[in-house]
Amino acid sequence: MVAALVGDPARANMLTALMNGRALTASELAQEAGITPQTASSHLSKLEAGGLIEPEKQGRHRYYRLTDDDVAGVLEGLAGLAARTGHMRVRTGPKDPALRRARICYDHLAGDLGVQMLDSLRTRNLVRQKKQDIELTTEGERFLAKHLQISPDMLAHPRRPVCKACLDWSERRHHLAGTLGAAMMQRFAELKWAARDSTPGSRVVNFTRTGEKQFAALFGNEKD
Repeated sequence: MVAALVGDPARANMLTALMNGRALTASELAQEAGITPQTASSHLSKLEAGGLIEPEKQGRHRYYRLTDDDVAGVLEGLAGLAARTGHMRVRTGPKDPALRRARICYDHLAGDLGVQMLDSLRTRNLVRQKKQDIELTTEGERFLAKHLQISPDMLAHPRRPVCKACLDWSERRHHLAGTLGAAMMQRFAELKWAARDSTPGSRVVNFTRTGEKQFAALFGNEKD
């Protein structure tokens, strides 16, 4: 059922549009999918019934978002498979290098910098990874508290793990998801190290010059 829901081109476009973590209206999603509002309504009902999206009503508008990061992880993994097998839809342009370097994946950092961050955490034993299982170490807890003011109690969530490996579609290696990945991305934004591109539908994350220096100081320089 899930494969059938994701496999439809219009629904796939809608789900991909929601990968930026923002809630979108039916009209916005119809535009992303290139279909009429009436057709979009039918697709959205199926996606909601399938548990892939959830609605949120605000005033006269009804917004939709992915139900959780598990859905984003599946979509990111499928994109990686599509890229590896040569079935990725090509959208060339100036944003492509930026998208590959740093982008949002639901609510956590993906792309080259996201993979670099997890590599650094793992190399310094701040997290332990065995296949897709990642565990935050005591040293990691101290590191997060000291440098990013993230405490363990901030990471507790009834449905989400603290750490989770998410297969990065452009790097085809893992980046960090889970409540820790989300908390770190939120902290980067609060510190004004990085901000999501304001262009509608964009998943690009832009780091400031100061943010790049601070990120490199914590997680190594990608050019080293």
